[in-house]
Amino acid sequence: MYLNDFKNFIESEKKYSKHTVNAYVNDLDEFNNFLKLNSVQLNEKLNYSFIRQWIVELSENGLSTRSINRKISSLKSYFNFLIAIDKLKVSPLKLHSNLKVEPKIIIPFNEREMEKVFEIFNNNSDKLDRDFLIIEILYSTGIRRDELINLKFDDIYFEQGLIKVLGKRNKERLVPVLPNLLLKIKKYSLNNSIKTYLFKSKNGKKISPSTIYRIVKKYFRQISSKNKISPHVLRHSFATHMINNGADINSVKEILGHSSLASTQIYTKIKVPKMLNDYMLNHPREKR
Repeated sequence: MYLNDFKNFIESEKKYSKHTVNAYVNDLDEFNNFLKLNSVQLNEKLNYSFIRQWIVELSENGLSTRSINRKISSLKSYFNFLIAIDKLKVSPLKLHSNLKVEPKIIIPFNEREMEKVFEIFNNNSDKLDRDFLIIEILYSTGIRRDELINLKFDDIYFEQGLIKVLGKRNKERLVPVLPNLLLKIKKYSLNNSIKTYLFKSKNGKKISPSTIYRIVKKYFRQISSKNKISPHVLRHSFATHMINNGADINSVKEILGHSSLASTQIYTKIKVPKMLNDYMLNHPREKR
């Protein structure tokens, strides 16, 4: 099925993350097993009606519409790859439309909830500086959990007030940081002799995704009754509060990486000052 070739392609050429590559491979393995169980070959005779049977089976097994669409997306990419290497002429999914998915609503924390969390740390000096810093960075910059995990000391430009973030598909962008937060990062780095990753586990490796999740959940469970509490909600809260306080939406998109600054070499003198100005003027933590 040329799965190894496809895996190498999305790793080397597409620069997909390890997590994304594994998801693609797992989806294709599942489909390959379905082919074998039904004694079907992946060739020009494979038609959409057979793939439709797989979709129905996934649905009957209780898989969500969103997850089914993701698996079909993996299959589409694989078929396109086979066409590119002349192993397939036409994609069996050429006429397929994604299943309709209800929009996923994420309710952000409000500004008062954010202040309550910061009050927990202000009123308890025995709390770990690490936990406070993790929450403040996630909220003050809007970066993703994985971007925080991979943040290194050398990626922090203290004089410029920026951090370099490695985002999805290994794309870099610059994100502004509040001056007071930069001071806290510098203090934390000095106190903990940080030379590589900003946040580490006890064994010296970079902090795990589950640890970040537990830290966020631990403190926000104390002040919020929301069902969904996660690092991603903090990112959503950042964007919502920035826009609500008057920030230009294009500046917010740049900070979030939806329209990314690919590297330090390509940002312009127009974009960065405006982005920084909007950030400093409109982030509620700075305004306060």
